[in-house]
Amino acid sequence: MLDGPVDVRMATSGDIHAIRDIDTKAGRSPADIAAMATAILDENRLVVVASADGNIVGWGKTHFWSYANGQAPGGHYLGGVTVLPEFRRHGIARALTQVRLNWIWARADSAWYIVNPSNQASIDLHREWGFAEVARAAKLHTTSFTGCVGLLLQAKRPLED
Repeated sequence: MLDGPVDVRMATSGDIHAIRDIDTKAGRSPADIAAMATAILDENRLVVVASADGNIVGWGKTHFWSYANGQAPGGHYLGGVTVLPEFRRHGIARALTQVRLNWIWARADSAWYIVNPSNQASIDLHREWGFAEVARAAKLHTTSFTGCVGLLLQAKRPLED
């Protein structure tokens, strides 16, 4: 349970072990240490962590593709978000997504997102920012899908008031 606010900040190399621990506790394969260190240092990517009650409880990342691949265009993509199971349904994934989208929209007019169509919770979360399906394919950039179909969604940067 949350006792206080959630803080989202850029990840550092010192956060990699906490990120791997979150992946393991969430039933996912732990992030590769070298790949995570590279992503954290890459100026074309963003890796963020969410802290609550003084502990890292979730993380998320972006990807940047400088080229199109099949139906998937080049551009900035939201990567995965993982939140510790006991901290889910408290707005942490939403906070991680908003920070990543703000970062993307400071650099591009569109944000892209790839998801398995069976991941309804993720699809529902991303509707808040206007993500809409633009393509389906068995592989989108480096992601292949169980069931041989994945969704490519796009959201456009909101117009400024």
